This record gives sequence, structure tokens and C-alpha cells, in this order.
Amino acid sequence: MQKVFDNCVALDKRCYQAYGLSEDILMEHAAAGMANYIRKHFAEGASVLIAAGMGNNGADGIALARQLHGAYDVRLYLPFALRSEMAKVQFERAVAVGVKMVDAISEAEIVVDALFGAGLNRDLDEETVHILHQLNALHGHKIACDIPTGVGAKGTLIPMAFRADVTVTMGAYKEALFLDACKDVVGQILRADLGVSASVYEGEIHSWLLEASDLKLPSRRARSTHKGTFGHAAVFCGEKEGAGIISGMAAATFGAGLTTLVVHEKVTPPPYLMHATVVPDNASAMAIGMGLGCHFESAFLQKYVVKSHLPVVLDADSFYSEEILAILEQRDREVVITPHPKEFVVLWKILTGEALSVAEVQERRFEVVRSFNAKYPHVTLLLKGSNMLIMQEDRLYINPHGCSKLSKGGSGDVLSGLIVSLLAQGYTAMDAAIQASLALGAAANNYAGSSYAMLATDLVNEVGRLEVK
Repeated sequence: MQKVFDNCVALDKRCYQAYGLSEDILMEHAAAGMANYIRKHFAEGASVLIAAGMGNNGADGIALARQLHGAYDVRLYLPFALRSEMAKVQFERAVAVGVKMVDAISEAEIVVDALFGAGLNRDLDEETVHILHQLNALHGHKIACDIPTGVGAKGTLIPMAFRADVTVTMGAYKEALFLDACKDVVGQILRADLGVSASVYEGEIHSWLLEASDLKLPSRRARSTHKGTFGHAAVFCGEKEGAGIISGMAAATFGAGLTTLVVHEKVTPPPYLMHATVVPDNASAMAIGMGLGCHFESAFLQKYVVKSHLPVVLDADSFYSEEILAILEQRDREVVITPHPKEFVVLWKILTGEALSVAEVQERRFEVVRSFNAKYPHVTLLLKGSNMLIMQEDRLYINPHGCSKLSKGGSGDVLSGLIVSLLAQGYTAMDAAIQASLALGAAANNYAGSSYAMLATDLVNEVGRLEVK
């Protein structure tokens, strides 16, 4: 996993003050990060159009033009008068080596956006929007310098953005790159070092980016085991019984030694799932909410859910129940909640009386998750989305591995099943949420069918094919 920062201002400042690295040195390394990517993926002689802005992001682009000049067909487009001193210095250097300046946008094999970088906090003017439309219409491979122009300081699009195939971000990963709103414009995100390694550049932080290599699947290497060794997951199966059955299938597939559906009336689950009208005495974790409806009476929920000591996953219909949400006050219990944005709006209203819209949650995902954590630090919150956010006790993890294949009913039920399976096997709430979310993303990305065709059952099957590394 990698550290993620709100911004890099303090990190750059430490480079100046503690390491004696000038702004010029950092800028040369920023440009070199992009240049190295281009050299690795494109043969010499390829055409490169660089659109550079008036500030230091533009200066990075101008420096890139100089570094590539002579080996590539470089064209530098400067639509605005240069303002920053470093941009002016880099321009003089570019002119000195003979970089070609152009006054119009035209097709190129490589298109670099260096107009505006991180920290943009105002709407783009009409001229910049027009330039972005022109750049986005080009067919070349598109690279964003640090962050695509049009992605604001908090990750929102203002009002549109350069659509990059690759974003080469400078120094450290930034939260703005991982807001759901900019998932389709950042492309692949790569990090460039700025004259020192990441371990030296970065400071202490409590936010991390999860990588595919962080996935650690449940292990069954020990030979002397039995079904009780791997826990017993109890999954509530309510009015929409399919949701509970799917969740139970996921729990069993992900390693729970036993999985029981807690039912109100008879259902017909797969033969490997048990069912009972109460939570089994030997259950080691439970999940509730998926298709729950109003099947279970208050006295039943109080006895078997609210007053239970078992680790619990709350999902879906749980967030509409004040009775079930009382569990969030239990500080000595492992609790994971997995709302999507609309469900978060409902539970937040119940918990605080504050009305949020889904749009507000999506625009302020990091802020919203931290606000919940301040109120319930002991609860593990997994806010669903294109980039899942997982937080407990000031530790925030970003899972960027979601994909559009998951945009179908039942995917969330699978996730709840994966989490309760790990809880039943003895994982902590945070570890269960992290590993289940990574497994969900890996399984979805491994699905070989059409992107629109994946069913929840396909997803469960893909979970069963994941390999221990």
C-alpha cells in the first residue's frame, strides 16, 4: 500500500528547507518522470504536443518539452501569458535549445496536459474549457501532468476535465485523484519521485492507497483442521431472500467453515448452505440487512442481533432501522457497515438529524467518511463507490480497484458475505473490510465475460478462483 496526502505543499517545503532541494530541482525531476514514461512506451521520433499553462504546472510541461527535444517531434503550445517565475525560466531554456512553439492544437501521437495542476479551486474559464474540448478530441495517448486540468483541489470536476490515459502525479499520491467523480478522467495513476525516494519525501500520514498486492486470501495451509476451525457465519435472509442467499454463497465460498441463513420462513438455498429460524449458538459472526425488509420482529432483533456480542456486518435495510443502528454505540463489538451513498444519507439523517444529498456525499466523500469516524471511531465504515473508502480509528484506506462490472444488483450482497466470512474466521473488522473489498475488486476484474453481463453468482464463482500468492 502507498501513502496518500491531501496535498503536497508541506512535503515540497520540507524538501526546500531540510534537504536543500530547490524548486528548480524538483521541477526537473517532475518533468523527468513524464519523460521517462514517454521514453519507455514510445519510440524516438514520435510526435508530442504539450499544452502548458501559466504557472508551475505549465513550467513542468515546458521542462518536459526541453528534455524530449531532439529525440522526439516536440510541439509546445502556450495559450496563456506565463506568470510564475519558474515558468518564465523554463521557457527561456526551452527557447535556447530550440523547442518548437505552436499557436494551435493539432493531432499528435502523445498529448500532454500541463495547463493547471493540483490545488485548482475555481471554475475553469470558457477559453480553458474550449482548449480541453480540443485536447480531448485528439486521438493521441493522453498524459496529465500531476493531475488532469479541471479536477479541483478536492477531486470534483469544475466543470469538466482533461481525459487522461495516464496521470503522472508528482511526489506523492493525492486524495483528489481518488474521488469517484474523476475516476474516468485520471486513467492509470503513476507517481514520479522529485529528487528523493518516496520514503524520504513523504511524512507521516494516516491515509493509504490499497494495491492489488495487498490482497491476502484466507489460508488453509494447516492440515489438521475441521469445519469449526474456520468459523460459522450467520446471514439473515429476509423478504428479498435472493440477497441473503447470495451473501451466504459468498461467505461459504470465501472460507467460512459453516454458513447458516437465518430465515423467517422456508427458503431453498444451495445445498451447502444451512438455514435456521434463530442464530446458531456456535455462530462466530453475523451479517444483516441484505433484502431484510420487515420480516423479523423487534423482540427477535433485540435478542439475536442488537444484544449479541458477535462481530456483525450491517448493510442495506439495516440503515433504515433505528433499532439496528443502535449497534453503532457498542464500542466493545467488531462492527462493519457497508452503505452506498444513498444509504449513507439515510443513516446519517437517523444518527445526526443532518440532511445530506447523495450529490453532497459524492462530492465530499473523504470529508463525509472522516465526519462519521469522528462520531463512531470504533466502527469500520466501508463507503461503497468506484473507489471504496474504508475507515476506522483515524486510519483511512482507499480501494481504487472497483470497476463498472460491479454496477449491478447483488454485488453489495457478495461484499457483505465476504466480510462476514472473514469476521467468522477471526479477522478484525478493519482487516475483514480491506481484504473483502480487495477480493471483490480482483474477482470483478478477472471476470472474462462482457462488462455488462456479470451476475452476482458469476462474482462469487470468480472469488472462488482467486489464487493465494
